[in-house]
Amino acid sequence: MSVSGKGAARVGIGGPVGCGKTALLERMLPRFGALGVEVAVITNDLVTDEDARRLREKRLIDPARVVAVEAGACPHTVIREDPTLNMEAADALDRRFPMLDLILIESGGDNLASTFSLDLVDYWIFVIDVAGGDDIPRKRGPGVIQCDLLVINKVDLHAQVDVDLARMMAEATQVRDGRPLIGTSCRTGEGIDAVVDAIRREVLFADVLQPGAAEA
Repeated sequence: MSVSGKGAARVGIGGPVGCGKTALLERMLPRFGALGVEVAVITNDLVTDEDARRLREKRLIDPARVVAVEAGACPHTVIREDPTLNMEAADALDRRFPMLDLILIESGGDNLASTFSLDLVDYWIFVIDVAGGDDIPRKRGPGVIQCDLLVINKVDLHAQVDVDLARMMAEATQVRDGRPLIGTSCRTGEGIDAVVDAIRREVLFADVLQPGAAEA
């Protein structure tokens, strides 16, 4: 159930340009479909609908369930300071597709300070990648520290970009005080099931798993 108390749960996916947010969506959508989870997607770009068009063309879900928001300003504005456009887009999807379980909201590419308003999402993921440098966790950006789940993508490239992956993962765990993180490769599929499982466990089935929920 969404932050509004009705409709589909809402999960944000943020991170810098090129980290693999759209690729992560492309990997997750078939897995949710196989599990019977009804999903829609909202993409955010500055003045285009390129990511939405990319997802529609691949037809991983009904193209009508992919909606584009054009921010027209800094990407974090419409997911944090004033998320009205995204809230309206999510509400419209709920009205059009009342069977939805989950709406995935992809932010436009932003910096490490990007965060999601909790008026917009129930849970949010921040994506970084090894090609961006193994010092990203040490920079302690709010996106890295505050997100519900940190995804470190492109782990298959660590040797090519001379990154000590084990150290990067350990430093990320340290700055997050042990909160969840998952290493992924959208090219090979590594870690994607773990991200899907985290969303199912922490968002879709959270109420079921709460102590006493069965008696409520």
